[in-house]
Amino acid sequence: MGALRPRGTGVAQDADPVVVGERAEGVLGRSYRALSVGIVSVVLLIAFEAMAVGTAMPVAARELDGVSAYGFVFSAYFTTSLFGMVLSGQWSDLRGPLGPLTTGIAAFAAGLLLSGTAGAMWLFILGRAVQGLGGGLVIVALYVVVGRAYPERLRPSIMAGFAASWIIPSVVGPLAAGAVTEQLGWRWVFVGIPVLVVLPLGLALPQIRRRAAGPVGGPAPGPDSRADVSSVASPSVASSSASSPSSASASSPSPASPSKDGSPSGAHPAASRPSPASAPASSAPAPAPVPTLVPSSAPASPSPSPSFDRRRIRLALGISVGAGLLQYAAQDLRWLSVVPAAVGVALLVPTVLGLLPRGTYRAVRGLPSVVLLRGVAAGSFISAESFVPLMLVTQRGLSPTLAGFSLAAGGGAWALGSWVQARARVEPYRERLMTTGMVVVAAAIVTVPTVLIETVPVWTVAVAWAFGCFGMGLVISSTSVLLLKLSAPEEAGTNSAALQISDGLSNALLLAAGGAAFAALGGGAAGHTVTAASGSGSHPAAFVAVFLPMAAVALLGAWVTTRLRERT
Repeated sequence: MGALRPRGTGVAQDADPVVVGERAEGVLGRSYRALSVGIVSVVLLIAFEAMAVGTAMPVAARELDGVSAYGFVFSAYFTTSLFGMVLSGQWSDLRGPLGPLTTGIAAFAAGLLLSGTAGAMWLFILGRAVQGLGGGLVIVALYVVVGRAYPERLRPSIMAGFAASWIIPSVVGPLAAGAVTEQLGWRWVFVGIPVLVVLPLGLALPQIRRRAAGPVGGPAPGPDSRADVSSVASPSVASSSASSPSSASASSPSPASPSKDGSPSGAHPAASRPSPASAPASSAPAPAPVPTLVPSSAPASPSPSPSFDRRRIRLALGISVGAGLLQYAAQDLRWLSVVPAAVGVALLVPTVLGLLPRGTYRAVRGLPSVVLLRGVAAGSFISAESFVPLMLVTQRGLSPTLAGFSLAAGGGAWALGSWVQARARVEPYRERLMTTGMVVVAAAIVTVPTVLIETVPVWTVAVAWAFGCFGMGLVISSTSVLLLKLSAPEEAGTNSAALQISDGLSNALLLAAGGAAFAALGGGAAGHTVTAASGSGSHPAAFVAVFLPMAAVALLGAWVTTRLRERT
């Protein structure tokens, strides 16, 4: 598609006649309807699974006599998903997103079936690990599909669709899963979901095969695929495209090397695209050269076969193992836990530096700051949210159901924020909108612990968290849009994997830090199961020690939003 062509080729996007015909369509127009409904439905089912499985998990752990290993059910999913993200990024860049997407969905379904039929806790944890690998493959592949199949003007809208797909699961998921668990048993929550994936796949896969299959710049997949205009525009254009940096990077199987500003080379196509005023003299119209006819039987120049970067695969294994060790150490606060914590840090530091864009943790302008912001925003918000129900149950005496309902409005508010950022009229103000979103998130996190004061009404939490979710909708969807905008097509998979790694790793590290501070200040056990008994005796100061640092991290994110645009 012309709209997804590397931007340094010098070929006008309007040259593709099919794209011209599709320009007026939205994500639900005739050309995109099946693909949009299919991939949003996949996200909807993943969201429902996330909300439903969390409800059934305590019952499953109790019946399998594995409450003592409860934390590993979640860490197994997380650690394997990190590896899946990196693998999916390379796979998508080299051969297209169709392979990792279908493999990921198959692994996700297989993990659900394995956990749902497990007769022992270790088999249940193994199923969660397989499920995490599939989830990591799917999420990155979906981002690459969006980057390849949709023109830039439609990407905010499809990202808003992803966010909106969490509304119904966030409200209905826990209730439906609770009813199924009570009436039919917890196993049906796991084994029932894979069947529902068949219809969305049937809608999406043919469209993905037509619009986004194969490597960038490779042969057109399928009989109805259209050729890239840059290859037939003229010999002069073809030769200039072949020698451009974007073309060189497209043919290279290895990840992009960092540039001087710390971002991957080619990740900022706008920076390398010459403006009309500064175009070199050689770009002026020249007499049309005489085309040279080459026989179709002439052998093509040999090129190296693309292969996976084994170094990045090793780094992915390192980040998964390191994160798992840190999570284990945070769940077991003893002196002996220092050993796995130290090993985890030793593994994480070099692997994170190798997998994220150079300059990410220095907030270098452009892509590195986008990746950093994603982690800061997601980590601070999710870490704070994890302690809200526990605080309401132990400090204000609410039932677990009522405490959970205090967060129910968040799904709709998040989708509303994502819808706002998708409006075309706010595009020139996207960075300013993201700054506002992070300030709102920080204010919401600071407001929540005020209910520790008896005179503050409990409904304050619901209102504050709805505003916080609105701010997250502005920020999270915008980071996805900016990442695709700053990534050349052949780098979309690797950069999307970096974005998801920043998200997941920040969640794990900030949750571990918050949980350790909570326990150290007398908070008691802060597990994934929230009951009045599990948190009895929690000291109010322990909750303050969680929420205030997370609000400070969110304010740091507001500063990072000022670093998203490169200097001109």
